[in-house]
Amino acid sequence: MRWFSLLLPVALPLGSFAAKKSSSVDRFSEFHAKAQASSPLKLADSSYKKLTSAPRDYSVAILLTALDARFGCQLCAEFQPEWDVLGKSWIKGDKNAESRLIFGTLDFSNGRDTFISLGLQSAPVLLLFQPTTGPHASSSSDPVRYDFTGPQSAESVHQWLARHLPDRPHPPVSRPINYVSWIVSTVLVLFFAAVGYNIWPYLLPVIQNRNVWAGLSLIGILLFTSGQMFNRIRKVPYVAGDGRGGISYFAGGFQNQFGLETQIVAFMYGVLSFATISLAIKAPRTRDPKIQQLAVIVWGVVLVFMYSFLLSIFRVKNGGYPIKLPPFM
Repeated sequence: MRWFSLLLPVALPLGSFAAKKSSSVDRFSEFHAKAQASSPLKLADSSYKKLTSAPRDYSVAILLTALDARFGCQLCAEFQPEWDVLGKSWIKGDKNAESRLIFGTLDFSNGRDTFISLGLQSAPVLLLFQPTTGPHASSSSDPVRYDFTGPQSAESVHQWLARHLPDRPHPPVSRPINYVSWIVSTVLVLFFAAVGYNIWPYLLPVIQNRNVWAGLSLIGILLFTSGQMFNRIRKVPYVAGDGRGGISYFAGGFQNQFGLETQIVAFMYGVLSFATISLAIKAPRTRDPKIQQLAVIVWGVVLVFMYSFLLSIFRVKNGGYPIKLPPFM
């Protein structure tokens, strides 16, 4: 009896500690068994308190959300499928519970008291509760909060969890196979393959035609030499006012230009190119001398007029340019 009275004060704290430890293990086993059937777990106020109560030798990731349409939380609806994919992937890759992590979801409709106790004014909120006992115990009992900034995905949350859960398994995200997308893609590929097979005899001569490639190359050259890339980079205005109530189509200086100016210059380059090609190739092949002479005169006049107009525009860009050509002096 005397020895019993001496050992009793020592045995009581040890028994209490063992009971707490057993309670934590039992809680994890209970919730992990439920997660095997459906993860993330759907929680209520009571189950939230039970799952996050201390002491605990496991981690808990809980999404506090508001999915009801009356709350109008668009981010909640967009993020919920990603959260479900992450929860299912994690429990599927960690069936032996080596990571000691439970996923849960608490909707505002089922956890109003929890939202009020946490002082939450918005949703969604993702909290990670670290263990309070065991080898992975954290020095702080406060949960870690996820930052919902930028586009959200299951992979980004997985990376965040991996940073806060070192020295543990991190099962990869495994997305379910989208059979509808595969079927649609297969049908589209077969459709375009059939169409391509039928039109290939008609399409091949077009692809092998040198004139088609010459025309496409000429269009590309005219676009880039007229300043189209400059406009895309600088995001220049299409036109601008001239200060007198009118419109200015050409910007002064070599470091400025307007969108319409680029189109006008590209058109002039195109006309000059077409006139030159006609004089060099088309006119010599004309068998009728009168038509040939008329073609040379017409394309020669077009060439002179258009080049004269081009020089006048160049003088707008550079006021000191000395060369002029009639009729645009």
